[in-house]
Amino acid sequence: MYKALIVCLFIGISTEVYSQETTITSPITEIDLKTKNKGKFYFYWGWNKSQYSYSDLTFKGDDYNFTLYNVAAKDRQTQWDADVYMNPTNISIPQTVGRIGYYFHDHWNISIGVDHMKYVMVSQQFATIDGYIDLKTPDSEFNGVYDNAPIYIDEDFLEFEHTDGLNYVNVELSRVDNLGDHLQWNSKKIQLNVLESVGVGVLYPKTNTTLMSKERYDAYHLSGFGLSLKGGVNLTLFNHFFVQAELKAGYFTMPNIRTTTSSADSASQDFFFFQRNISFGYIFQLIK
Repeated sequence: MYKALIVCLFIGISTEVYSQETTITSPITEIDLKTKNKGKFYFYWGWNKSQYSYSDLTFKGDDYNFTLYNVAAKDRQTQWDADVYMNPTNISIPQTVGRIGYYFHDHWNISIGVDHMKYVMVSQQFATIDGYIDLKTPDSEFNGVYDNAPIYIDEDFLEFEHTDGLNYVNVELSRVDNLGDHLQWNSKKIQLNVLESVGVGVLYPKTNTTLMSKERYDAYHLSGFGLSLKGGVNLTLFNHFFVQAELKAGYFTMPNIRTTTSSADSASQDFFFFQRNISFGYIFQLIK
């Protein structure tokens, strides 16, 4: 009987050791917390505040050809009014940004959008003029040959603005990274994303111009193209609703601006721009 007890004790100890070894070596299933964006579609709408570099404005026509150097301009902000900012019928009054996009990769998306900015030449400013003006009105105060001469620009000489607006229709390629993927937190309820974008597009402004004694002109016209870079932060809630803050900068060249009802009259300019944007949007799975 003594031998039987020893055998039972040995079997019990062996079973316990085997059980512990089995527990220790059992595989642990890891939960994948990484963001899955591929196949998602998004859209957003928001507003911008813009700044512009100095620009050289060249005007050409049958009876004039001159350049104004280092002309200053600013944007035109609309004061807050819910009926203006939230009413779809007043969509073109404030400065807006709108975009739709698609994720072809978990971190990469392509999008198309419109930046509706407003560009207003500062009235009553001094500049330098080079060229000639020879209007058919002999006694015009503007007629003459100018060789880098100083000039005072007022409303009698020139009013120039892209106010409905400086429309930048552009395509962007964007990289998006969720900080939660790197910090290992569950992002199903809250995501904090950083994004970088590069964009290219065309300029389709509605230019409002009154040049000397010529008839005022105000119509949409394809006028040039632009390049841009953007960086931003995106806060997404419950995998769908998001708010996005952006800084955007770029370069516009506009060689074909309509200035009067005559197709013989045109203007050209190029300048840099800087934007601060805030937008609200929605994202959802389109293709699994």
